[in-house]
Amino acid sequence: MKTVTLADAIAALERRIGFRRGRLVAVSQRLQQASLIPTGAPRTAPQLNLADVVALVVAYAADAPLHLSARSVETYIGLTPDGADVTGAPAGYCKTAGDELLAIAEMYDDADLRRLRFEFVSSWPEVAIHFDGGGIHRFLKLGALPGHWQYSGHRKSIVINGAAMADVIKDLFA
Repeated sequence: MKTVTLADAIAALERRIGFRRGRLVAVSQRLQQASLIPTGAPRTAPQLNLADVVALVVAYAADAPLHLSARSVETYIGLTPDGADVTGAPAGYCKTAGDELLAIAEMYDDADLRRLRFEFVSSWPEVAIHFDGGGIHRFLKLGALPGHWQYSGHRKSIVINGAAMADVIKDLFA
């Protein structure tokens, strides 16, 4: 897969998903400061791979305060299926939300990806992948109860349409 510039990724995320450009720029700077996505060199734009673009999407969708953007990426990509302990899981098994999101993103040409919805809950760390037939694959903190309200208060989330995500990846990497 080819690499793309940070500016290209920001433009595609703004155009296809509707993320705000200013917030994307601020989030990307925080991720660069934490060495989660690359910085450029003098007169050279930062080059992102697919995992970097996924990290940028997670950072924005987690909707954390800017100073917590890097930590939220680490938290969200480390969530496990249904909050289970996946220590010793077989090779090839998607052990974390990061593994699953990256595996799905690599299939950007698959028609099934276009029917998915990706939900990032910001009230508590949760990633839910909604399937067309009604199934939901949830990623939670270790020991959390899937399908249960995790904290008191409102549940706030951002849902990304699979078709929009597939279009972003296609625009950048096809």
